[in-house]
Amino acid sequence: MPQESEAIANAETRDPAAHDLVIRRAHVFDGHRALPGLYDVAVDGGKIASVSAGPLRGTQEVDAAGGWVLPGLIDTHIHLYDVHTITGPDSMRAFEEDQLPGKLGLFLDHGVTTIKSVGDPTDGILDTRSKIASGALKGPRLLATGCGITGRGGHPAVTVFGGNPWARERFTGEVDSVRQFRDLVHHLADREVDAIKLLSEGACAHAGGPGYLWRNPVFPDGVELVRLPLDLLRAGIEAGHERGLRVTVHTTQQAAAREAIEAGADGLEHGVTIEPLTDHSLIDLMLEHGITYTPTLWIDDAHPDARGNIGKVAEAGVHIALGSDSFNGRGLFGANTLEEAALMVAAGMTPTQVLAAGTSGASRQCARPDLGTLAPGKHADLLLLNADPTADIGNLRDLRMVILNGEVAVDKRS
Repeated sequence: MPQESEAIANAETRDPAAHDLVIRRAHVFDGHRALPGLYDVAVDGGKIASVSAGPLRGTQEVDAAGGWVLPGLIDTHIHLYDVHTITGPDSMRAFEEDQLPGKLGLFLDHGVTTIKSVGDPTDGILDTRSKIASGALKGPRLLATGCGITGRGGHPAVTVFGGNPWARERFTGEVDSVRQFRDLVHHLADREVDAIKLLSEGACAHAGGPGYLWRNPVFPDGVELVRLPLDLLRAGIEAGHERGLRVTVHTTQQAAAREAIEAGADGLEHGVTIEPLTDHSLIDLMLEHGITYTPTLWIDDAHPDARGNIGKVAEAGVHIALGSDSFNGRGLFGANTLEEAALMVAAGMTPTQVLAAGTSGASRQCARPDLGTLAPGKHADLLLLNADPTADIGNLRDLRMVILNGEVAVDKRS
């Protein structure tokens, strides 16, 4: 990382050729820290070409006038398809044709240039990913796990989709044996998903599985579930790793978080939310295994211990990724991501820590080192802000321009 910063500071500026795009005289947050002074940022062919303290020439030039340039935000935990209205093929088609384009645009309008879907219908979300990649559909860069995998009768199958059998079969993958678990993970890998998401609330019929009451603000009375046995968790994680995929696990309790990490998970979705994080050895385990913790305060802030828990793991130095758990029916896509950032600051993280979580930290969670950092050779997904987000995270809302893959996607200058 220090070598990368040194390379930026000493970027070659003697080439007289004009770049495709140059943002002139900007403060820079590079995904890790704010760089001292003002810089010109050059883009060629969808990639960042140079970050220079000296002047650069561009075919297209944007005067930042002392504004701030940073990598586009990455929301690592969203649910794009509407779990409330999709109940069959007709409503699915209507959502994709009438609502989906506008919802994707909302992310870009708020400076979110990459989203990771973690539990949408596999066929639909992968088709949407293909359309965005081909340019047939405008939207942020889309990464997807396909369906979330849970035990037979687990969350969200019997919680969110208990009365919606058509969607239940498509948004979730229910398994009750090691073989089924491995087969489903390999099937998703064959479909070229970007990662695997497992849910620890399995409710499977295996004897000896520890039972507990699953609590969520939407289900205040609780739902009796059973945690996935370790052999199933381990099988799903091992199968994902065999295919070179990162595997994250939805957890809400300390015991479930420990089980996921000991089974080999790469990250925790939600982490510990429904109880105070009192087991300091669990935090040590996160550090030892390089776990990424995605707090999803946008949905979990209703739990009184969620903020304190994220403060503890952040202070300890656990890797944090921004992920909102944003879904249809509450707030707005994109705006919810910015609310997540503000809640993370309210939980005790500094604006710089949150910006890193939403850029370089999120790229680590997604195993996409080509994203989330403002440096030569990285994808040119960039934001231009009017004010300093490292001083006030609310300045993420003072957005002037969004650049996606080297092209201006949103221009709010006029």
